[in-house]
Amino acid sequence: MVDKIKTLNSKKAQALLGGGKKRIETQHKKGKLTARERIHFLLDEGSFEEIGMLVEHRSSMFGLEKEKYLGDGVVTGYGTINGRLIYVYSQDFTVFGGSLSEAHAEKICRIMDLAMDNGAPIIGLNDSGGARIQEGVVSLGGYADIFYRNTLSSGVIPQISAIMGPCAGGAVYSPAITDFIFMVENTSYMFVTGPNVVKTVTHEEVTAEDLGGASVHSSKSGVAHMACANEIDCINNLKRLLSYMPQNCEEDSPKYDFEGDTCEPVTELNNIVPDSPNQPYDMREVITNVLDKDSFFEIHENYAENIVVGFGFLAGKSIGIVANQPASLAGVLDINCSKKGARFVRFCDAFNIPLLVFEDVPGFLPGTDQEWKGIITNGAKLLYAFSEATVPRVTVITRKAYGGAYDVMNSKHIGADMNFAWPGAEIAVMGAKGAAEIIFRNEIKSADDPEKKLAEKEAEYKGVFANPYRAAIRGYVDEVIKPEETRKKLISSFEMLKNKAVSPPRRKHGNIPL
Repeated sequence: MVDKIKTLNSKKAQALLGGGKKRIETQHKKGKLTARERIHFLLDEGSFEEIGMLVEHRSSMFGLEKEKYLGDGVVTGYGTINGRLIYVYSQDFTVFGGSLSEAHAEKICRIMDLAMDNGAPIIGLNDSGGARIQEGVVSLGGYADIFYRNTLSSGVIPQISAIMGPCAGGAVYSPAITDFIFMVENTSYMFVTGPNVVKTVTHEEVTAEDLGGASVHSSKSGVAHMACANEIDCINNLKRLLSYMPQNCEEDSPKYDFEGDTCEPVTELNNIVPDSPNQPYDMREVITNVLDKDSFFEIHENYAENIVVGFGFLAGKSIGIVANQPASLAGVLDINCSKKGARFVRFCDAFNIPLLVFEDVPGFLPGTDQEWKGIITNGAKLLYAFSEATVPRVTVITRKAYGGAYDVMNSKHIGADMNFAWPGAEIAVMGAKGAAEIIFRNEIKSADDPEKKLAEKEAEYKGVFANPYRAAIRGYVDEVIKPEETRKKLISSFEMLKNKAVSPPRRKHGNIPL
């Protein structure tokens, strides 16, 4: 038995070395951690249990039978993060460049199956050159096996992807199906076709970083939800993200012990919105003053900045926040922000995370560019997502709520549970000036002083419609509140709604305008 144990220990030591010390050193020189180091920093100390450490590939083509590594380029297993069960796979670039083989894919699929069977989140740490070319269609089949499980897991367990190195070709579609994608600046990239193919086909010369780096995908394409300064920063953000979500779709959103006065007025809120309806302000100031201190965790911060989404705690209870951002494009709804908001709303609804909406929206962004690219269909995504959501939903109108955008931003008409408005809110079909120009067109045109008449009619319209009280009379707004009361009202509302139960119509699934 002693000899057999020595053999086992030898094999384990061999597996722990991955592609060998030289390749590990090369990985470190690139500013990257190894697959096992990433898992070490991600999971609670000593909690990792590895599965499939001794797996090898089974290919004998193109000399592969002469080069085998235990683990075959991916480390898989489970452990805990802050005491919560988590499944993880971490691709090892030191072994065949982290390329995906049949055996490699089987290990990932095994972990995904366990995560589904046991209702726990799965985290994929991606660092791979793509499919193992020597295995041909077998490796492509392995990708499809993973994609299929990603789809089955969607909305059942949280799926998070961290791109720690290359992720190219078909490999990008597994992260794309997952709930959140984090990337690392300067060392990770994602693209369907690389710079060489792009140059051949379109004659464009572009670097991997400019084509599919972290900054590109976090600000231009919206593929990545966060660009992190380095791998440790990325791992810490992954851990923080998990703290806001339940283990699976059957659990309620997390709640932590909260010590503090939930009824104390937040007087800072009284001074955030400017007196001028056309002056911008940062909606994040409203969000951070309402939520528990330092609890706001913004997602997709650098993409579609005219809408803000993220997680926070309210009296210790996890909630999702969707807010128009007057500091960017006046907070209008456009194609990108509609997609960003809809995706986030649907995640929160899938995992029982209540939704809080802060509304200050002048409408949809006009113009040929938006119309030709499909603002109608894309705006409908956000409308559909809110209408479909069955979690507790509360809206606070801080200033403008104009036109169809008023309806879309979680209005009472599409199923919001509670709707509040601040005293300065303007709820109308459009702004007072535009409305006056249409309604009183003839009167203004025939006046001796058209500009003076327009100002008079603008003031008249504003006095009638540019306030929250007509909506309150109709019951479209449940209460007009002082800004300083907002936190107290929201805590009370979400507590009242905690047992909300809705039975949607029986159907296979809806057909969201994708």
